[in-house]
Amino acid sequence: MINFEVITLFPEFFAPYKKSGILKNACDDKLIDINIHNLRDFTTDKRKTVDDKPFGGGVGMVMMIEPIFKAVESIKKGKSRVILFTPRGKKYDQKTAHRLSKTDQIIMICGRYEGVDERVAKHIADEEISIGDYVLMGGEIPAMVVIESVSRLVPMVVGTDDFLKKRTKSVSAIEYPQFTRPAVYGKWAVPSVLLSGDHKRIEEWRDKNKKIL
Repeated sequence: MINFEVITLFPEFFAPYKKSGILKNACDDKLIDINIHNLRDFTTDKRKTVDDKPFGGGVGMVMMIEPIFKAVESIKKGKSRVILFTPRGKKYDQKTAHRLSKTDQIIMICGRYEGVDERVAKHIADEEISIGDYVLMGGEIPAMVVIESVSRLVPMVVGTDDFLKKRTKSVSAIEYPQFTRPAVYGKWAVPSVLLSGDHKRIEEWRDKNKKIL
């Protein structure tokens, strides 16, 4: 079972995410576990402060190292991987999802405001990840992306181990065009080979038209 541990200032974002669809079933079947941790629970002052002005001046506030350090130390156990989401991180891809699917515990730090104290990246996180060349308001959506992409690689979440092997063929996902009924809709027809019943020709067509992610 993979344990996803999300450290965030907005735990409510994940409430409906955990309670519907395939992920809910996967949690109920104990194939995965998704735990959401409010960063403010790891503060020590009455105001539950998690950010402060940056040294040297600048616009906005920076998330402090202390509550993040305490949160990670409280959560971390066994074979774990700590991820910090940042636009400067390595671009997330299917190979990374496959690698993370072999981990027992994935701890994800969701930044906010103008960023996170750099010491988190240097001394607490095992790696920095970006889901694209753009800037979001926080790391919550990237965390959801990681949870979904890794969870679907866990046997029985979306299919058996044999199903996954056919769909992924090593670490890369295989995508090819898919069609369903009706065979003809207006002027748009399904490729005839897919209606032929010839499994060898169908497999050849799929190989020719596939995209490796």
